[in-house]
Amino acid sequence: MSGVGAPESHESAALHATGAALYTDDLAARDPRALHAWPVQSLHAHARVVAMDTSRARSSAGVVEVLTAEDVPGTNDAGVKKDEPLFPAEVMYYGHAVCWVLGETEEAARLGAEAVQIDYVPLPSLVTLDEAIAAGSFQGRQPVLSRGDAAAALESAPHRFSGHLECGGQDHFYLETHASFAAVDEAGQVMVHSSTQHPSETQEIVAQVLGLPSHEVIVQSLRMGGAFGGKEMQPHGLAAVAALGAVRTGRPVRLRLNRTQDMTMTGKRHPFAADWEVSFDEQGHLLGLRAVVTADGGWALDLSEPVLSRALCHMDNAYLIPAVEVLGRIAKTHKTSQTAFRGFGGPQGMLVIEDILGRCAPRLGIQPDELRRRNLYRPGDFTPYGQPVRHAERIGDIWEQLGQRAEVSRRHQEIAEFNVSHRHVKRGMAVTPVKFGISFNFTAFNQAGALVHVYKDGSVLINHGGTEMGQGLHTKMRQVAATALGVPLHQVRLAPTRTDKVPNTSATAASSGADLNGGAIKNACEQIRGRLAEVASRRLGVHCHDVRFEAGQVRGLGQEGALEFAEVVRHAYLQRVQLFAAGYYRTEGIHWDAARMQGEPFKYFAYGAAVSEVEVDGFTGAYRLLRTDILHDVGDSLSPMIDVGQIEGGFVQGAGWLTLEDFRWDTSETERRGRVLSQSASTYKLPSFSEMPEEFTVHLYERATEPGVVYGSKAVGEPPLMLAFSVREALRAAAGAFGPGGVEVQLPSPATPEAVFWAVQAARTVAAAETPVPASG
Repeated sequence: MSGVGAPESHESAALHATGAALYTDDLAARDPRALHAWPVQSLHAHARVVAMDTSRARSSAGVVEVLTAEDVPGTNDAGVKKDEPLFPAEVMYYGHAVCWVLGETEEAARLGAEAVQIDYVPLPSLVTLDEAIAAGSFQGRQPVLSRGDAAAALESAPHRFSGHLECGGQDHFYLETHASFAAVDEAGQVMVHSSTQHPSETQEIVAQVLGLPSHEVIVQSLRMGGAFGGKEMQPHGLAAVAALGAVRTGRPVRLRLNRTQDMTMTGKRHPFAADWEVSFDEQGHLLGLRAVVTADGGWALDLSEPVLSRALCHMDNAYLIPAVEVLGRIAKTHKTSQTAFRGFGGPQGMLVIEDILGRCAPRLGIQPDELRRRNLYRPGDFTPYGQPVRHAERIGDIWEQLGQRAEVSRRHQEIAEFNVSHRHVKRGMAVTPVKFGISFNFTAFNQAGALVHVYKDGSVLINHGGTEMGQGLHTKMRQVAATALGVPLHQVRLAPTRTDKVPNTSATAASSGADLNGGAIKNACEQIRGRLAEVASRRLGVHCHDVRFEAGQVRGLGQEGALEFAEVVRHAYLQRVQLFAAGYYRTEGIHWDAARMQGEPFKYFAYGAAVSEVEVDGFTGAYRLLRTDILHDVGDSLSPMIDVGQIEGGFVQGAGWLTLEDFRWDTSETERRGRVLSQSASTYKLPSFSEMPEEFTVHLYERATEPGVVYGSKAVGEPPLMLAFSVREALRAAAGAFGPGGVEVQLPSPATPEAVFWAVQAARTVAAAETPVPASG
């Protein structure tokens, strides 16, 4: 077995392990004629450019060109919302690239950039969410998600609580920073190699900047060394700079950001703030939720509107909330334009309800795990935006199965005994669920294309619109093609993603890459298989519907003898039967009214749950992640090894966001206001092997076929990230164990060791206040 469901290794695993895998900048490094691009970055958070002198740079040794707004033959904008000038007259964040220098070497370009003289007039800046809210600085739509009468549900409830939550941003910190390589051929065709998740949109922006029709620009995405959403929108302007340089100079242009440039110039996960009120009945069932959720969008809209929309649609996570009223806003600040990040707003929205339940459980006198269990969706329930929660029984089943697998009841008792006998070290454990909707918020993106070639020798070449960023999409697509054609996996090869092979593609994002592109490849393969079946049926003497393709052989139903796949292909060629096909897929059954925030925007929900146990040092707040158990629903897995790896990686990345990755900007009133303080791995803490759970088990939920999706599978890219809520809630439990119990524990996000320390101190203060003072004498 080597097709769908087989535990195949990543298709480029050997290349990755040996260092032979090529990336965008590797292609550029092979061209000795390539010029190097270097940005001239602003040292102001907000300022107007009043003068620019590039003469010294142009006369600098090795400098070939300085690109400015005057050189743009088309539209000087790199955004789909037309709000991101490629060469700005007004800088909007510290590090904003004002112009670019092209040099014979990277060093020549860098020195040339230092020689550019720019005069600025500094302007007032808004760096924090609080500053933007106070100034009324918002951008984009302000959607409202509502169901029922939230005000009445709050007023009449026996238990009512309110609170505030803030969560920080997160840098993508992909191993491969942003890179583009552009060249122009003798006919004026522009070829752009880009580390992009959305080649078609990169093509559109490059064409827009150059003033060309799209058919004169080709964009290829060979592979990416990580992306996590950070290469969905952000590569476009960089690719346009490289392409503009190639057109201006007639030479290839190589643009690769170093780590500091990447961290100071590109968008992050949106920081969020939420003010909320919630109510419960006497049994702890949620009754009503009212909230105002504000996303920090940075200086331009980018993808902030759909990110906010998804955040609102995931405020419920896996819980039934009968009455809801949530207002969403996007703050405009003088920071990098925040963008897509794995989960796409879903984690921020889900964090709100998980924080609420974690904080309210002790005040209700109910254990957090039990409070969560009581509020889980059940069959027949609907989300606040009107979508039925299909297969809701899986949530409860996953919860129960995981509890048994991880021996949650027994371990809770052991943890209680440990905490009684240890004064300065405490342990905590938590169980949290995940319900994550799969499909793009923007309905038109839910389509894909593919091109499949079968050659005369029976070998197969596939090309699809999805991009490979290490997540294993190409591996799954080869398996889909192998299964659909009934050939061994080694007969299927995959070509790099290019806009001249499959046009008008959607971004590889929203966890939809395998669903969409797999559907398109399956469609193309089924067209070819149908033609081959007619050829084979005549040779086998059976009806074409009774022809079976399996393991490289073609046989009639019930027959022992078989034809080789390659033999059937040769006969098909001789009979002038078409051996290639363009496949297409569109997601059925989804609809969405963005203005009303109502509809069924998701094809299905991915479910899962995690149990995490931590140990906290009361003296320092330092902690260890002792154990994590995960049970996750991926439907009928296309590729189990790939899916388990995605679950593990997503969980660790989520734990990093929630506990370690404290991305900071300078909020002082000095001249460095707005500067990114987290500029490298030395100033930005990333999860590594030492932060992995000491015991880590992942199980795929069984008997989980998802009807209407390619081979019954489910998406796996984003949902596992939210399983990391179990780590944050376990830390809350451990911090609370230093107190008397039954007291709300507030925990910042990220819950760094410092933040955990102060939570421990707060719990100890409550305990000290409740301790009787011994009588004197």
